[in-house]
Amino acid sequence: MGAQKSIHAGKAKIDLNVDLTHKLCGALLLPPPVRWNSSDPFSQIIGRLCIKHPGLFGRSEKLDFLWDKGLHDSNLLIALRRPGAERFAQQSFVVQHSIAPEIGVHGLPTEHYPHSGIGWINLSRFSAGVELTEPATSNWSSSTSIRFEHVRPISNEGRSIMTDIDGLPITCSGRSHDNMFVLKQESQFATINENNFARLTVQMEQGLPLLSKWLIFNRFKFIASKGLRLGKALLVASLTGGSIVGDMAPYQAFAIGGPGSVRGYTEGAIGSGRSYLVTNNELTVPLAKQLEGALFMDYGTDLGSARLVPGHPALRQGKPGYGFGFGYGLRFNSKLGQLRLDYAMNAYNQTTLYFGVNNVGS
Repeated sequence: MGAQKSIHAGKAKIDLNVDLTHKLCGALLLPPPVRWNSSDPFSQIIGRLCIKHPGLFGRSEKLDFLWDKGLHDSNLLIALRRPGAERFAQQSFVVQHSIAPEIGVHGLPTEHYPHSGIGWINLSRFSAGVELTEPATSNWSSSTSIRFEHVRPISNEGRSIMTDIDGLPITCSGRSHDNMFVLKQESQFATINENNFARLTVQMEQGLPLLSKWLIFNRFKFIASKGLRLGKALLVASLTGGSIVGDMAPYQAFAIGGPGSVRGYTEGAIGSGRSYLVTNNELTVPLAKQLEGALFMDYGTDLGSARLVPGHPALRQGKPGYGFGFGYGLRFNSKLGQLRLDYAMNAYNQTTLYFGVNNVGS
């Protein structure tokens, strides 16, 4: 995910790196960039400290410590992983705390709203739980997790906030925080050969009613992609969608727009809803030994579900609910990973420049 340095201290491995992936995408938008009270796009670079111990207490347990820190967000994760015996699931005990700007739903639109959004709401999340990863069989793999999650909206100064700029509740409970106990099931299918590949990921989350004011909901999401080689070119098409029923806080809405969704927009600039669909199509052609050219077209829609989100944040901000983007780019395969440069145009004839680094192990 950028420049990386590894240090071995006894059995433990310490990774230090600078993460460029997607963080500069929002900072290089043209015209006016996304800002969090900063005019320096490189302020969005994330530093990472990763410590891994392969044999804790002389046993087979593995300890992972991960800390990401930027000027405006942070993520701390501690995981104890216990490998399962043959045909038995691997057990992971995970504790995580993160703080990140909530731009996709509550980002404040500016004059060029398809390109700009100013974040003033941040989400502080704490979670603790257990994850069971089943051994892969054939082309399928699956995992099941159960966790407690505490979500607290805070201001840029770190104070708890309960309402948005229009005075409407940010949380589902109407209090300064939301609590939930979530059961999650994820299954993945993948197949690949010389001429094509196919992938399918299905996620299902269920909020369990352990206490009266805890959120009860069902959230479904899928990602399907198909790749087909056409001579030396590669055509990749993907479809992503999801829906949520039951209790819902506005920040849980599906945000549409951005480098991981519909290029040509910032995160959530198209809309946010209880349901959504996004399709991405990209054709890459080799230009040189390590250089590829790309043509792409993206489209996303909230399926008319913005009115079903509590407080109707997307409707109040005048977001269209659907939009498309298209453009071209370059892909350079380096030791840092694949460097991506995309130039996109949206439905408003406004252009965006994205830069990112993908496919780099930590």
